[in-house]
Amino acid sequence: MSSDLVLPGQPIPLPRGPVPQLGSGIYSRDGNIRASLVGIPGYEGSTLSISRTRPHAPSSNSIVLGSITRLSPQQATLSISVVDGVPLPPGEEFTGVIRVQDVRATEKDRVKIADCFRGGDVVKGLVISLGDARSYYVTTARNDLGVIFATSESGATMEPVSWQEMRCPRTGRIEKRKCAKPEGL
Repeated sequence: MSSDLVLPGQPIPLPRGPVPQLGSGIYSRDGNIRASLVGIPGYEGSTLSISRTRPHAPSSNSIVLGSITRLSPQQATLSISVVDGVPLPPGEEFTGVIRVQDVRATEKDRVKIADCFRGGDVVKGLVISLGDARSYYVTTARNDLGVIFATSESGATMEPVSWQEMRCPRTGRIEKRKCAKPEGL
């Protein structure tokens, strides 16, 4: 049994042998065993089930995903919607702050927030500490952290060109961003 995440309705591959008992989070339709929850299927004895993953508040060293909501010369504000791979319920987002010194590991004094993020960008970050009473401090100072999804001014999904540039496939125009290195490269 692999440890791959499955989505509701997705078929679950079974190993050869007897068909297991179906537990919570799994159902059978048209002879196929499918997931009814987001999660990783696992065996509890002879029963195959998917345990429900409960969302939790970010803690230090949590990987978070969120969208940029506000920019200022000193910081970018992030609306955190995913914590450690678990989506938060709608309306229960947390607020994160990416300070200018937390954008990248080198040349911290030359960072301009407007050249790294734009409103609406989806950012992958690492919580470095609990900030003030209203927000968490988040860093993007690793290669695998930064903007993972951005929309150009023409409305097209942008493609990363380098660690600090993204290109609009529709117009060919290049915009500055602090890009995350894609997984698997």
